[in-house]
Amino acid sequence: MRPVHVVLPGNVDDPALPSGGNLYDRRVCSGLAQGRPVHEIAVPGSWPLPSRASRGALRRELAAVPDRGVVLLDGLVACGVPDVIVAESTRLRLVVLVHLPLGDERGAAPELDARERETLHAAAAVVATSAWTARRLVEHHGLPAERVHVVVPGADPAPLAPGTDGVTGLLCVGSLTATKGQDLLVEALGEVAHLGWSCTVVGPLLRDPAYVTSVREAITAHGLHGRVELTGPRTGDELAAAFAAADLLVMPSRAESFGMVAVEALARGIPVLATALDGIREAVGRTSSGAVPGLLVPHEHLADGLRRWLCDDDLRDGLRAAARERRPTVPTWDSTVRLLEGVL
Repeated sequence: MRPVHVVLPGNVDDPALPSGGNLYDRRVCSGLAQGRPVHEIAVPGSWPLPSRASRGALRRELAAVPDRGVVLLDGLVACGVPDVIVAESTRLRLVVLVHLPLGDERGAAPELDARERETLHAAAAVVATSAWTARRLVEHHGLPAERVHVVVPGADPAPLAPGTDGVTGLLCVGSLTATKGQDLLVEALGEVAHLGWSCTVVGPLLRDPAYVTSVREAITAHGLHGRVELTGPRTGDELAAAFAAADLLVMPSRAESFGMVAVEALARGIPVLATALDGIREAVGRTSSGAVPGLLVPHEHLADGLRRWLCDDDLRDGLRAAARERRPTVPTWDSTVRLLEGVL
């Protein structure tokens, strides 16, 4: 098969900055390499708003790809620099992978939306990580629907999580940023501080230091020291141990294209309490009998969702049973790679 050149953010393997997007990139590169040559191009820079030097580096890397070469570009790198991408779009076959539309990131620079639109219109194909994201890209950016393809993230098979005690072990996984909404979680936990629980918050602390400071201050203000632990990033066995101790995954996100961590939790039979976003709804899914393996609530009802989980035995039993029924049907990385191969 023809080789594929894959353009990645330079920090794709940085252990201090793990992310769902980086994990997706790494897993599809590994999977694609089983059937064709894969040439990785990791470009350092403060994407999606890089320096002139980083833009120049990306321009030189693309110029070195042979004519008609197939290039898969992480949207974090590609979507903010249409001046680089459009210039190569007639010479190369460009496929842009959109993890989350740039304009949906909390606090995103306003010009990024227009830059993303220009980039995506120049691509031969666009890959979205959920059906919801695909629809949004088509409607918001006016893209032809036939050029936008859905390739959802997968999860590795995992053992059932034993949990803490079936009730009180709460887990939140994601970079500490306003988009992921850990501040909303702390506020909600403050409202149920009189109930028994502990919450482990796993994720990088370096992407938005000012936001991390505000979350720490909220923990102090609500008297939650010792009950809410910000662990920093965890990967591999450490992350697996955090999932194993979880009775409930909590996702307080303000925006999500899919919600990879929900799939990782469900692969272990862990129910999910999350904000009712379309991308998360798609990731959580339903069982064959139509049950939802979690609670999907508006942001303002997170505390009510926590209260219901902690106080209603019958509700917990039903959610846990639904999560275990959903477990064997979550998407796998093998299926992700097969779908992406079809696009390429």
